[in-house]
Amino acid sequence: MERRRFIVKAGGLLVAAGATAAVDAPSVIAQPKFQWRMSTTWTPALDVLQGSAQHLGKILDEMSGGRLKIQVFAAGELMPAFGCFDAASQGTTECFMGAPYYWAGKEPGMQWFSAVPFSLNPQGMMAWYLHGDGLKLWEETYATFNLVPRPGPSTGVQMAGWFRKKINSIADYKGLKMRIPGLGGKIVAAAGGTVVLTPGGEIYTALERGVIDSTEWVGPHDDMKLGLHNAARHYYYPGWHEPGTTAEFGFNKKAYDSLPADLKAVVDYACQATQVHTLMEYEYKNTIALQKLKTEFKSKVEVLQLSQPTLKELKKLADAVIKEESEKSPQARKAYASVKKFEATLNDWRLISEAAYHAQVASA
Repeated sequence: MERRRFIVKAGGLLVAAGATAAVDAPSVIAQPKFQWRMSTTWTPALDVLQGSAQHLGKILDEMSGGRLKIQVFAAGELMPAFGCFDAASQGTTECFMGAPYYWAGKEPGMQWFSAVPFSLNPQGMMAWYLHGDGLKLWEETYATFNLVPRPGPSTGVQMAGWFRKKINSIADYKGLKMRIPGLGGKIVAAAGGTVVLTPGGEIYTALERGVIDSTEWVGPHDDMKLGLHNAARHYYYPGWHEPGTTAEFGFNKKAYDSLPADLKAVVDYACQATQVHTLMEYEYKNTIALQKLKTEFKSKVEVLQLSQPTLKELKKLADAVIKEESEKSPQARKAYASVKKFEATLNDWRLISEAAYHAQVASA
């Protein structure tokens, strides 16, 4: 009898232990995995911009534990450079990388999300996106196209461009055929130039063959990767037209919304991490490339500053042109007003912080 009770009790303990183990065992639920495709507007030669898309894919794979993978295609591999926006919008691909001002023909307001001439620098643009209403307005603008935008890499302050002839005054823009997108292009047109929008991989050929007289791209590193120093002699600064250019990662809305909350957060923070990583990469690589231009190519390339009178005239045109462009759509009006207000808010601090520091260092 005692032995039987012991067996019953022992059996009860075993059952209880089994139940406890079942309760304590970690729940193993199969988590969905996502395999996306991203097409970009960049040629493989542009190792920083195309590399930033690949960097994003790599860290998304790592941060998601392999649950989200993105296969990245350069311009021309999956589709033409400027086909990537529509492909993601229509769901042919899940995402793309480009620059918002490339799509100004679809919606004029998109230009403000890339760069505003004589306006916000890279820090200012990111502050507007993250702490102003920049990202909110951008999302609102892209919702029409079934896309969710996220700020991509910043190029930093750009160069003013490569010119076959010297620019001595605003009059030298008259009759100039220049590859320049966005609001900057509208200003060059107002100065009497003819504006051409050419994908990065086609710029060298157009400049070398005289199809265009001048071009801007980014800065010394990228420009040398495209071979522009072999097609024009005069390399001007500063990049008045693109002081804080921001590229973009765009996601098909259905694809983005299908992600669980944790993966959406991973995507958002990975885009921000890529933005910082790439800006610093440009800072470093442009320094090296500029020194190379000044030494190895000093007999072929002149690095020149636009004159103050030329910049003053361009600024006068910019004020009028940007205001005129802002009247072309409700979203453009909103973006214009938002940037103006945010820039005015930042200005007092900027003048006594970074601007004052650089002015003092220059005169020390």
